Amino acid sequence: MKGGEGLNKKHDSLTAREKLFCSYYVNSGNYKEAALLAGFRQPEKAASSLIMRDDINEMIRKIYDARTESCRRKARAGYERLAFGSISDAVKLMFENDIPDGNFNAYDLFNVAEIKRPKDGALEIKFFDRIKALEKLECSDDTKKNNVSEFYSALVGGISRIKENVQDGDDNA
Repeated sequence: MKGGEGLNKKHDSLTAREKLFCSYYVNSGNYKEAALLAGFRQPEKAASSLIMRDDINEMIRKIYDARTESCRRKARAGYERLAFGSISDAVKLMFENDIPDGNFNAYDLFNVAEIKRPKDGALEIKFFDRIKALEKLECSDDTKKNNVSEFYSALVGGISRIKENVQDGDDNA
C-alpha cells in the first residue's frame, strides 16, 4: 500500500461518526453496513475510503481486542464461579416447603444445570461439572499466573487417593 500513502495518512483524531463506524464494523464485520449505521450519506464510498486509513484500522483493532479480552474475562469469571461457587442456595431450595412455581429469583442458582420435580413431588437438582470448569480454567492463558493449574492437580491427586482408599476398603477415606 505504498502507492496510497495519502489514504493511509494518520489523522489527528477520529470523529464521533468514524468511531461509530469502527464500533459498528467490529459488531457486524461489514464495512458498508457499518458506514450506513454510522450515518454516512454515501456508505459504500465512505466505507471504501475509511478502510484504507491506518487510524481507522488501528481503532478497529483496539475495539476488537478490547471486546475479545472482555469476553475472555467474562468466560474465565464464569468458569471460576462454576468451579468454586457456592451451592448453598440450591441445597436450601431442596428443603423449602413452599416454593412459588418458577419464582427462583431469590436464589443464587448459577451452578445449577437442571431442576426437575418428578411426579413424586421431590426436587432433583443437577449441577454443572466442576471438574470440567477446572479443566477449562487450566486451558486458559492466565491459569498458570493464578496457580489454578496447581490447585487442579492437587484436587485430581486428592480424588485419586480417595478412590484408591475406597477400592482398598479403607474406611478412613
